[in-house]
Amino acid sequence: MTSLDDARTAPSLSSGQALPPYRRTAVPPGLLLAGDIGGTKTALAVYSAERGSRAPLLQAEFPSARYASLGVMVREFLAGSDLPIERATFAVAGPVIAGSSKVTNLPWLLVEPDLAAELQLHSVHLLNDLEAIAGAMVVLGPPDLHSLNAGQPVAGGALAVIAPGTGLGEAFLIWDGTRYRAFPSEGGHADFAPATELQAGLLAHLRKRFQHVSVERVCSGPGLVNIYQFLRDSGHAPESAELARGLAASAADGPHLIGQAAQQPDPDPLSRAALELLVSILGAEAGNLALKVLSTGGLYLAGGIPPRILPVLEDGRFMRPFVAKGRLGEMLARMPVHVVTLRAALLGAALSGLEISASSAVIARGR
Repeated sequence: MTSLDDARTAPSLSSGQALPPYRRTAVPPGLLLAGDIGGTKTALAVYSAERGSRAPLLQAEFPSARYASLGVMVREFLAGSDLPIERATFAVAGPVIAGSSKVTNLPWLLVEPDLAAELQLHSVHLLNDLEAIAGAMVVLGPPDLHSLNAGQPVAGGALAVIAPGTGLGEAFLIWDGTRYRAFPSEGGHADFAPATELQAGLLAHLRKRFQHVSVERVCSGPGLVNIYQFLRDSGHAPESAELARGLAASAADGPHLIGQAAQQPDPDPLSRAALELLVSILGAEAGNLALKVLSTGGLYLAGGIPPRILPVLEDGRFMRPFVAKGRLGEMLARMPVHVVTLRAALLGAALSGLEISASSAVIARGR
């Protein structure tokens, strides 16, 4: 297996930069284009079967909202590279039904045959981003994880994945006797269930704005903004005039608040209180997911937020509500809990795409 260091040294380009030249003799045929399509950012990368999923030949990240479509973004990414792309696999932040998906936080409708025709590829495969993240869990090692609870993993036990970022994703993996199989869900859109009086006040506050208050409304980047506004409006702590100006000028309030809450040695009090409340809610929801799929193999925290807030996750604010499930609290305390420290959706999309390519090659040889 190629090391993470190899993957991190692959060419990485920001939007608008010219791509470096590649020698045809060094590039194998039949390459895979993989992507992690998020509401805020989209990561694209090119892989070969020879180098594997940890060592992309080319990789770049793009601000999703700046592009009218995925096709426009892909064409910019590949412009000038002349790489022989044959197939594509995209992890999508939204449900994938019958080969199509409406991206949850983008005005993009993705349809597999339409994308294949537009990009002139042999095939395009779409999968839910949490299914992709879950699929990557089976290849992660200690360098990719930060443990919050070592626990006592049960061999062959189910695995759960919860991923707060632009939205809140949930997924799980089941052992079928020979391998783990990943399954997506839309659990992030289930009802928010407050566990404290403060959280009940938050729910009442948000019911004035939203017809349905899902857990994603309080457990994501935009959810952090919702919590911050509730605490500000309820007089929990005064709002800094400087921060108010920064939020007014920022196009990404969630990341801005995380930065203010995590800055040391003097975090912004209101932002910090909002982040701590989000972490408590995340812990409770992660415990709910662990119970529903009986994840005795472990629970994984993925997505864009957890790696940025490790100190808050480690201080007990996450684990206390995670295990506070009455008679089953002791069982939850034995479940391993890990933070995923890399962008697992892109890795999962690459793994899925390379597996499909390998299967197609076997079928072709058998004809």
